Amino acid sequence: MVQPLFIGQSERPVFLLAEMANRHGLIAGATGTGKTVTLQGLAEGFSEMGVPVFAADIKGDLSGISQPGKTHPKITARVELMGLDDFSFSGFPVTFWDVFGEKGHPLRTTISDMGP
Repeated sequence: MVQPLFIGQSERPVFLLAEMANRHGLIAGATGTGKTVTLQGLAEGFSEMGVPVFAADIKGDLSGISQPGKTHPKITARVELMGLDDFSFSGFPVTFWDVFGEKGHPLRTTISDMGP
């Protein structure tokens, strides 16, 4: 059985069951409320499950998941507060797609590739 995907924690931990991850979702909020961090956490969790993730990241905010993070006092404090005993920094597999094929993997498709 696949482990549930850890989303976050306040008074108690919040998980997304893998079998429910094919539902629609919306992440919305004001600037600085953690939308990008939430998306990054979801992408990392799905990657750990072996589920491919395609994210259209125009500003490049999610590109950092390709590299392991670095320790910081705020991160250390949050990890301790949440009781994450198995926390470690790690990078995840990333392919940068490029519509123009100049700075990344060329993004090409045909109408027939998209279905009947």
